[in-house]
Amino acid sequence: MPSSTILVIARPGAGFLPLLDRLPPEAETVIGIKPEDFAARAAEADVLLNCMEPLAIFREVFLMAPNLKWVHSMSVGVENSLFPELIASPVPLTNARGVFSSSLAEFAILGALYFSKKVGEMRAQQVEHRWVDMDVDELRGKTMGIVSYGSIGQATATLAKAFGMTVWAHRRRPELCDGDPLVDRAFGPEGLRDMLAGSDYVVVCSPLTPETRGFFGEAEIAAMKPSAVFINVGRGAVVDEPALAAALAGKRIRGAALDVFATEPLPADSPFWDLDNVLVSPHSADHTPGWIDSSMLKFVENFGRYASGESLLNPVDKKAGY
Repeated sequence: MPSSTILVIARPGAGFLPLLDRLPPEAETVIGIKPEDFAARAAEADVLLNCMEPLAIFREVFLMAPNLKWVHSMSVGVENSLFPELIASPVPLTNARGVFSSSLAEFAILGALYFSKKVGEMRAQQVEHRWVDMDVDELRGKTMGIVSYGSIGQATATLAKAFGMTVWAHRRRPELCDGDPLVDRAFGPEGLRDMLAGSDYVVVCSPLTPETRGFFGEAEIAAMKPSAVFINVGRGAVVDEPALAAALAGKRIRGAALDVFATEPLPADSPFWDLDNVLVSPHSADHTPGWIDSSMLKFVENFGRYASGESLLNPVDKKAGY
């Protein structure tokens, strides 16, 4: 293969950087965290790798490198990787889609089990040394509605099916679910509220794009059953959080398991902290041992395809935002 120069935006000494040694010898990496770290080599670079560093530095380095042929983000959500110049350019952008899906799916099932098995109530009784019999529910036979059925949604559906659940899927192009053995019924954008009305557990997997920001609002929450549980493993800003908090406080829905929030860390005065029907995760549902190594290895795998002229894995629709 011809030689390749890869600009790597990462903090020197990051534990995942040695994995770049798995690249072929023709690939030369330039690692830095400031634009000046790349000044001498930017003009010859053909690949840019952003290791989850801020948008400002990502954009600045991109603009320094006029001969890029490929840009990769080590994150899944690309709301912090898109800027006008990249969107308008012909340079393809890829991401780490699929790397975190299984762990996020497990959190979604955890959220469902937390409420169906009344884990919060059990723990409260244990702390108080009280033995009070209680009835619990099962997931078998319940309906899980998955909002934005992509790789995370598919992983969630796989686990839901193992529990004997009915799976409904919402996506922009529902026809893509045709023949999917995991999906019992698919809904397009106009059918979202119908899906919500019939779901016992609603799992939001949506990326954050201009189209999805705040799209899950009062009307969508009102469409849910009073007995339904809301689970978010997508992005916090896709939800109208004040409307969700009000519905939870008023017991208009049963509960929520939240891994993501519009503002992180979650502010100390957020009502979610004190609601007894909310499970708060500090956006850690995908922070498994080796998670960042897996993301880097996805880049290494994709580089092999780039070097051999194959189609890249995980292309991002830059205009759609995912």
